[in-house]
Amino acid sequence: MTAPLTPHDQPTPGPQPSGATAYPLPGPDTGKDRPVSTAEVVEAVLVALAVAVLGVVMGLLWLWLAPRVAAISDGRLIYVKNSESEDAIGADGLFILLGLGLGALSAVAVFLFRRNGGIPLVLGLAVGGVLASVIAWRLGVFLGPETDIRKHARAVGPGVAFDKPLELGAKGALLAWSVAAMAVHLALTGLFGPRDPEPEPHATQPDAPRAH
Repeated sequence: MTAPLTPHDQPTPGPQPSGATAYPLPGPDTGKDRPVSTAEVVEAVLVALAVAVLGVVMGLLWLWLAPRVAAISDGRLIYVKNSESEDAIGADGLFILLGLGLGALSAVAVFLFRRNGGIPLVLGLAVGGVLASVIAWRLGVFLGPETDIRKHARAVGPGVAFDKPLELGAKGALLAWSVAAMAVHLALTGLFGPRDPEPEPHATQPDAPRAH
């Protein structure tokens, strides 16, 4: 048997061979930390303008489908002909439904156009939705019945029913398009958008064998 080595006689580990320590390599660029490019800003502006133009379609649909509220005058005062009718709130409800539907469709179209998405694109979609809703509202009112209800009542005469102006009582309905568009776009991106690559395990080299 050989006597055990004392700590003074034990060999010290030699220097590690070159490259024995592994350092993680940078992963692929996923685009999360890079600055917004000019091309993305241009795309967002184009999306906002394209969505805003669709407000004309929404305005025409609202004008065509919205229920009419009949009014009548006795020569001095103007009354709603059927005070128990829900047609007055039907116009608001229809506007919200149109905004939700067209918002979802515009989100699908934008997602198919640019699957990678990005904050500028989503902002363009949201801004375009608000602009489209405002255009639809003002266009429907402009093309609808006479907005000066007193002038209209004098023109038709006492006792003759006429349509009240098309009105949007709940101004919060102007956000329906944008809310639906962002929600649908977020869902599509989460379900079908590109995935970030899984990080690869860092390869490490085994330690150099110790001398005995």
